[in-house]
Amino acid sequence: MRSRSTGTRFLMVAVGCLLLLTYLGVAGIGYLALATLWRAAPGPATTALVVVGTGLLIGYLSYRFGTLAVLSRLEAVELPRSRAPKLYYRLDRLEERMDVGAPTIYVAQLPAPNAFAIGSARSGAIVLDRSLLRFLTVDELEGLLAHELAHLEGYDAFVQTLALSVFQTVAGLLFLLCSPLLLATVGAARAIAWMRGRPGAWPHTIFGRLLRRLERGVQLAFLLVTLAVRAHSRRREYAADDRAAAVTGNPLALARALRKIQRVADPRRGLLSPLYVYTEDDDWTRLFSTHPDTSERVERLVERTRTGSANGRSKRVQ
Repeated sequence: MRSRSTGTRFLMVAVGCLLLLTYLGVAGIGYLALATLWRAAPGPATTALVVVGTGLLIGYLSYRFGTLAVLSRLEAVELPRSRAPKLYYRLDRLEERMDVGAPTIYVAQLPAPNAFAIGSARSGAIVLDRSLLRFLTVDELEGLLAHELAHLEGYDAFVQTLALSVFQTVAGLLFLLCSPLLLATVGAARAIAWMRGRPGAWPHTIFGRLLRRLERGVQLAFLLVTLAVRAHSRRREYAADDRAAAVTGNPLALARALRKIQRVADPRRGLLSPLYVYTEDDDWTRLFSTHPDTSERVERLVERTRTGSANGRSKRVQ
């Protein structure tokens, strides 16, 4: 019995050593490959430019092809000018006042009544839910169009896509550079666990705990980036509201549109829209939301009217 226990113990130590050698071998090969590539690289500055340029290119291509994919997935159809002449008349006036080209207007059956803009300032598109054409007035639709045109004018979605693409590219490169060290650490953790006779307890070894801390650090970094992007998105929503109010001279029209959409929209759906509205009071929900609280947006627009920063009469928005 004791001989069998000793044999099992010896076998587990042997497996641990084999695991360690295997992981260290793979990590060593990876390190040599990376070292060879690093020596062949033109220099740190050029390498950084290539990495950033690659991220920008990937972001640009994903944004361009993503626009077509969104329109196709939603089965959006172009809204003929003959079907909405008053709306197009307002759109033409907005184009003259803003630094944007003529966007294509599409209508689609969206999960919730909303609108969103995709594309660039010179070749953009605005998608409207079909129901908006029924329950919003022309003035309110003009406010929505101005809001979406402001997003196109500011290249909001485009800039965010590029920034995220560069971050993901840099993060991927850092992971690749650190992969030999990570492999060696995982191998050491698993080998120690086998040698101790508890293969499943490798996360509790010193190297396993180190890996958990590294994982938490990476998660924290991604969390901070996500919060920064969401905060920037909320600021751009306010900026688009302000721009729309200034261009139309009628902030109450946009406020009424937001309030109407709020009444009929399901707050758990319609996340495609830069105009998506909700009224969640939870602080964590607000931190991770891409949009400010609708009531706050409406209050800001009403305040613009009261202070005379845009034309219009002070009225209660219901």
